Amino acid sequence: MAHQPIDEFCSSLNPSVKKAVTDASVLSTQARAECLGRAYDDCGEKLRELANSIRLSDIYSNFETAVKSLESHGVRVLFASDAKDAREIILDIIREKEAKSVVKVKSMTTEEIELNPFLIKNGVETVETDLGELIIQIENEKPSHIVKPAIHRKRDDIARSFEKHGIGAYDEEPSHITLNARKYLRRKYFAADVVISGANYILAKEGAVVLATNEGNARFSMAGAKTHIAIAGFEKVVPSARELSVFLNLLARSATGQHSTIYTDFVRGVGGAKNSPLDMYVVFLDNGRSDILRGEFSEILKCMRCGACMNRCPVFRLVGGHAYRAVYPGPLGIVLSPLICKDGDYSDLPKACSLCGACAEVCPAKIPLPDLIVKMRDKMKREGARVPNDVNLKGWAFLASSPRLWRLAMRLNKLANFVPLSMVRFGPLGRWFKSRTLPKFKGGKFRKWFRKNG
Repeated sequence: MAHQPIDEFCSSLNPSVKKAVTDASVLSTQARAECLGRAYDDCGEKLRELANSIRLSDIYSNFETAVKSLESHGVRVLFASDAKDAREIILDIIREKEAKSVVKVKSMTTEEIELNPFLIKNGVETVETDLGELIIQIENEKPSHIVKPAIHRKRDDIARSFEKHGIGAYDEEPSHITLNARKYLRRKYFAADVVISGANYILAKEGAVVLATNEGNARFSMAGAKTHIAIAGFEKVVPSARELSVFLNLLARSATGQHSTIYTDFVRGVGGAKNSPLDMYVVFLDNGRSDILRGEFSEILKCMRCGACMNRCPVFRLVGGHAYRAVYPGPLGIVLSPLICKDGDYSDLPKACSLCGACAEVCPAKIPLPDLIVKMRDKMKREGARVPNDVNLKGWAFLASSPRLWRLAMRLNKLANFVPLSMVRFGPLGRWFKSRTLPKFKGGKFRKWFRKNG
């Protein structure tokens, strides 16, 4: 295979999709910078450092505290070792409650375990209530962004989908699209037996699940359903509401350029209101996280799932989220996907990065993403992964480790100025030279200068 999978995907990508992804990503990055700049003189640098130091600190102790606190509020806490285990646990609860319909609050963790197709296959109606998730669900697509799952879709395209699936007549006015979705979802809220959510954070001391949304769909979902199931990785646990304030100050600003999400819900066990859920379950998912925590990639578990890294990434802007094939795209996915997705080959993803460092500059948790990507490249190499167009540098290493050969090569480098590079038409270099060239060689004089002046 001459090209990497991500190259092949990009070559056939509709130009309008590329433009939609690029425009939305650029605008999100600009909004983030402006929002943080207005709020903090240092654009939140001190908060970012604080967030980095809080996440994963005393993780085992905080996790134990969270379990005890949740259970003290009547929440049943369950543990899933992997995606299959999590799916089975959730299905068992649904069957125990004799539920027929489920409404879902946006959750990348449920995408990670491929929950929707599993429940539907087992006869459970499952409806996404987040507008972006609903848009892609009705067309049987995957999210292309962890915050804006339908970032690749344009409003005329969405209007056609709504018309095709009976959600509303064709109307590409954004306010009318959302109104049609609202009318459609109201019926689903009233009919739902179970609501399934993720968790932006879980407060260990208070024993509360924190949900941050912009559409109010979490509250609507919990108002009608009698059972609430929340699923989250154990890395979502933070010590208390005091530390949570650090993350809430960064999350919305980093994700969408807002000073705060519109709705921040604290779910502390079953509600006392008339229509609140009567039962609540929290499923803690491992799915490789324990191994990650003990290894060299543990920093990736500090991720807030804000999407700032992919918004800023030049590769993501060009190819979109679906090009990464796995649940998590962009710089985050380059590191995380090979670690938790065991059913696919993602060894090429670490090469889908220019190592420009822009992702690390905008990450609210100050995760050293470029360093982790380089480590992932090394991991793939050590495991013998074969990546298309992977240049073998053994020849260069042999040359560079021999001073005599290196000096000889420096003298011969001038001959490169007389090589007609346009004649190189095959292999990786041939493709490279189609849009690039090399400058004239002017080096080779350093050693002479150094002997005279050194």
